[in-house]
Amino acid sequence: MRREQEDLIGQNIFRFQAALQQSGSSLERYLKKYYYEKWMSDTLYAALSIRTTLVNAMHQFLVGEGLLNLEKLQLSPFTDPLAHDVEHVPSINYKGQLYVTTHSMIYAKFLACHNPKIKGIFVDSPNIRLEIEDPDRIQRGKYLIDFSQMDIEIRRNSGIDFEAYLNEPKKVKEILAEDMSKAIDFFERMIIDALIKLIEKNADDLRYLGIAVEVPKQPFPRFKYRESKKTQRAQFEIELGKGIKEQFFWVTGILRENYDLIYPYLQMDGKVPLSDVTSDMIYNYDICAKGIVSSTGKQSPALEILSGGMREWLYETIIERLLDNGIIPERPVFSNGNIVNIDALGGYGPFLMTASINNDKGKCSFPDTFGGGIGIERTLYALCRGPKIEKIEDITCFGKNPDSHQLYLF
Repeated sequence: MRREQEDLIGQNIFRFQAALQQSGSSLERYLKKYYYEKWMSDTLYAALSIRTTLVNAMHQFLVGEGLLNLEKLQLSPFTDPLAHDVEHVPSINYKGQLYVTTHSMIYAKFLACHNPKIKGIFVDSPNIRLEIEDPDRIQRGKYLIDFSQMDIEIRRNSGIDFEAYLNEPKKVKEILAEDMSKAIDFFERMIIDALIKLIEKNADDLRYLGIAVEVPKQPFPRFKYRESKKTQRAQFEIELGKGIKEQFFWVTGILRENYDLIYPYLQMDGKVPLSDVTSDMIYNYDICAKGIVSSTGKQSPALEILSGGMREWLYETIIERLLDNGIIPERPVFSNGNIVNIDALGGYGPFLMTASINNDKGKCSFPDTFGGGIGIERTLYALCRGPKIEKIEDITCFGKNPDSHQLYLF
């Protein structure tokens, strides 16, 4: 099997080299232009130095906050289904079981927070998302199909059960608003702490790249996302960024993933249709950032660098959101410790059974959490855009943008 794979890879690279020869170029010229010269450049050296400080600073902050480090997961029977389209989800057969590669570690993060002693977890997680190529072959600077993000999940411990969820909306909203404020404060403090260290340790790198970094003050500007048929989400962020001088800002209330909390969603007389859900009912958030050219003060277009939110935590709402988003076709049916229709649930059966388990006090122990993932390469690109950095590959050794290369060689 391995030899067959190597033969297929070799044939693909042979065809790629032949195409280069036919166009009057060569493999050596291609390697020098797109890889070797970048590796030898001071630009990449500066970017990697900044990356190292950012990652280490976030690690130190998270450990200082009492969070525990989680192992990376790259294979599972199921992964984050995502709200946006991808080309497909790569899969691997091993010992008779089909596994898919990680879109994000969102479900693993939930499960890892079960133990009440755990305040929260973090992991520099792998992500493989085969983003669809732009039909016009226009290089989209922010996308990579193979990237990493600092994934964070923190227990809320609100103790809201399904009965209170249905019958005490005022109390529930007060608790959710308080937890939302805690989540936003947490991520703001993490970014501030990382930028202070960046300015202290990487002044020469910032100067070489021709960019400036400002330590933001709390609270960051905050905007509610409003659905608009005329305004694309990316353009929405860019337009908001143009209207403020601050380098970082929030966008909240985006109808997005099935695990992002909507309240109220289930009610005594049924559920709220997704079409009637407003930004005020959605407890999630993005952080957007802009780069600053040091010589002119000009800012680059705003770019989302962190995505997260409060999470659905009740078994009943988890099931309904998965159904309404078309992720599972039917509700699981439990009988004598097993799932009658487990084959219809794809890889979600074991996860949903775990979400239904009660502790020794008869209470469901699935954790209520908030969290987020901050893209490492995305953040580095957002901050470093300027005279030296034009696209996301410029700050990576092996960046894989879906529009940039005919064939990824490394």
